[in-house]
Amino acid sequence: MIAELPNFRVAVLVTDGFEEPELIEPVRALKEAGARVEILSTKSGQIQEFRHHDKGISVSVDRLIDEAQASEYDAVLLPGGALNADTLRMGTKVQSFLQKMQENGKPFAAICHAPWELISANLVKGRTLTSYYTIQDDIRNAGGNWLDREVVVDKNWVTSRQPDDIPAFNQEMLNLFAQFTPAGSSSR
Repeated sequence: MIAELPNFRVAVLVTDGFEEPELIEPVRALKEAGARVEILSTKSGQIQEFRHHDKGISVSVDRLIDEAQASEYDAVLLPGGALNADTLRMGTKVQSFLQKMQENGKPFAAICHAPWELISANLVKGRTLTSYYTIQDDIRNAGGNWLDREVVVDKNWVTSRQPDDIPAFNQEMLNLFAQFTPAGSSSR
């Protein structure tokens, strides 16, 4: 059964250096479920995908993170890509946005290197999650419990390791987000 997310507002935080399938495929799944997806970035115009050192597609930014308020969204999607996540994690506006989303108990979906952003926002302590294997020490050092699984759901978070995990990630993301719709759980 496919989750339905009519008018569910999802903020996608991303900048140059994102991993293409980690943005494109979850966004497609969200839109097919009826969600309203908005690409938020630290720069306006277009953002550039990289595959290691090679440029790929460009994606249009809908809005600057500086202009967005966490209260405007029902959930957040954090695509991976080492350059993307490493750049975003240092932004105080990104950290503040994520902290406010967490304070309000909103659901998160993060894949690959994106948990770096959660670490820098001081949100990982006591949480169980997965990520790309190279940042498992960072998660543990931030007080998180790292598991080597294709997808991990912990309360309002769903995390995955890498592009190969996207089918499971998308399914669990949709299931989790559906719990936070008005017709979903009473936790909202």
